[in-house]
Amino acid sequence: MEQVSIIGLDLAKRSFQAHGALADGGVAFRKKLSREKVLAFFAEQPRCVVAMEACGSAHHWGRTIRDLGHEVRLIPPAYVKPFVKRQKNDAADAEAIAEAAVRPTMRFVAVKTEEQQGRAMLFRTRDLMVRQRTQLINALRGHLSEHGVVAAQGPANVKVLAEAVEDQGQGTSLPLLVVELARVFLDQIEGLSKRISELEKVTVHEAACGETTRRLQTMPGVGPITALAIETFAPPMDVFKRGRDFAAWLGLAPRQHSTGGKQVLGKVSKMGQRDIRRLLIIGAMAVVRSASRKGAPEGSWLQRLLARKPKMLVAIALANKMARSIWAMLAKAEDYRVPVAAAA
Repeated sequence: MEQVSIIGLDLAKRSFQAHGALADGGVAFRKKLSREKVLAFFAEQPRCVVAMEACGSAHHWGRTIRDLGHEVRLIPPAYVKPFVKRQKNDAADAEAIAEAAVRPTMRFVAVKTEEQQGRAMLFRTRDLMVRQRTQLINALRGHLSEHGVVAAQGPANVKVLAEAVEDQGQGTSLPLLVVELARVFLDQIEGLSKRISELEKVTVHEAACGETTRRLQTMPGVGPITALAIETFAPPMDVFKRGRDFAAWLGLAPRQHSTGGKQVLGKVSKMGQRDIRRLLIIGAMAVVRSASRKGAPEGSWLQRLLARKPKMLVAIALANKMARSIWAMLAKAEDYRVPVAAAA
């Protein structure tokens, strides 16, 4: 077998496909591997570049293959698709991965550590439980509204529904079956609320332990959950040349449809890391609401924008500005500085 310079590996649950390419791009081998034989195969290979699509198990395999001495490159699947020739199969996918990985302008995904994946699981577990609680609350509100019991949205108003279910002597008469089913909903909501509270305590503890998360929380609108999400899901800031690149990676930069030298910009692209983008927008909206109530600093960028733009548009613009500032804070290892104080 000729020595290869790069191996494209198409990942799966049981059946893996490897494509070996020579330095000149020629095909060295095409080999199908079972899950049990993957590590033994790469242990026998000379040190080379191993490329994979950044899918669910890619970080685990990336760490394991990297420990064998190989250089690992993870590629977003959307960037691999243009290199697939005609028919879609495992061999064609592996070849496309190998071809995409040698492109000089290709963008790669950093291999996550086990600690990062653990924090990602913490973040997504809490997020899942919050969505489940919201579904239960809305379902209960919908069912009880058919019997004349109405409450506003949000976990804070579950108490109103619980009082209406348990107190049948204030002009409210619910059928026994409705009361019993409503109690099932209320028990589930209470259990999820307790678990969410416990996970939030763990999140605050994790965010307080790291220097990066502590630094991020010095920025208004960034709390423990947002700081932990940035540290977990964002790549090292040296990957980006400037703050705008990080904002574009999050999907907070305008979508371009330019041609013939004419710049045409649209709405934000939303093509990026959705969790961080959503949290930054939520944090920006909190800052905007606070500024609307208490007043923004005199002569500040936020005050000028609030005077002539809708609040939601200002929040999106502020989220973009926050993303650029986060890049500067992490790239320069500095805490957040208030713009007025920095200018002085």
